[in-house]
Amino acid sequence: MSNQNKASTSILIIEDDLVLNHQLKQLLEKQCFIVTQCFNGEEGLLTAVRDDYDLILLDISLPERDGYSVLNTLRQTHQTPVIILTAHGAEEERILGFKNGADDYLAKPFNFTELVLRIEAIIRRASPTKLQHLSGSVLQNDGLMLDRQKQQVFFHEHAVQLTPIQFKLLWTLMQHANHLLSKPQLYRLVMERDFSRYDRSLDMHMSRVRRKLIDVGMPVDRLQTVHGAGYIML
Repeated sequence: MSNQNKASTSILIIEDDLVLNHQLKQLLEKQCFIVTQCFNGEEGLLTAVRDDYDLILLDISLPERDGYSVLNTLRQTHQTPVIILTAHGAEEERILGFKNGADDYLAKPFNFTELVLRIEAIIRRASPTKLQHLSGSVLQNDGLMLDRQKQQVFFHEHAVQLTPIQFKLLWTLMQHANHLLSKPQLYRLVMERDFSRYDRSLDMHMSRVRRKLIDVGMPVDRLQTVHGAGYIML
């Protein structure tokens, strides 16, 4: 990732440890990122919602509003990539973070070089050059093309026949490419009803969409199930 690209990349740090927050700011600015600091959960959430950021570094143990609450509330309106910062070995924190929509995590203390590499990887995945909104009714993502007006799907010129609900499901996942969508979110967006853990219809549609895409050559790992959390399109 070039310094020129970094210079247009904005990062929000939400961390109540003053020393760590300032260290991260200095180190990231040396890498040419644009950095904004917040020191409690309430301030961090308001800042994240008010302004557009390319990525958020989010501590879990925050005053006023914890990181889970910040992330859960943020995900209701924004899909900004989030790396959560957790206590070393806190597996429950990582699991809860992913369930609430985190994109990645790092356990404290962490290696700064690793942090920068993870930031760069997430920014590349979320880059608008990968997901192209060719018009209001067409999406393209690494060989996969959806035309909402014509209800057509192609993978490298191979036509894929989907039912209307299957098309809506794939369209929704592509709109939020590289971001985990929970089952409750997908039920509301696609099925237009509330999620019930006894209702397997979404799983059935997802399985059929995945099989049809794989049949025309799409890699298996492009459409992933995150067990206990939801689905993600890469």
